[in-house]
Amino acid sequence: MAYFITDRCNRIGACLPVCPVEAISEGDPVYVIDPDKCIECGACAAACPTGAIDPPK
Repeated sequence: MAYFITDRCNRIGACLPVCPVEAISEGDPVYVIDPDKCIECGACAAACPTGAIDPPK
């Protein structure tokens, strides 16, 4: 499982530069995380100022 971005995302982009495997990309209407690339490090969730990134379930 991978982290995922919820509809709380306001597209600030703080998560993009912190992902070590470049698993995050711009989606419509929110950013998306590629589950095949995500290594579940949590860097994106820690960087998100709106708390829009949730851990794997």
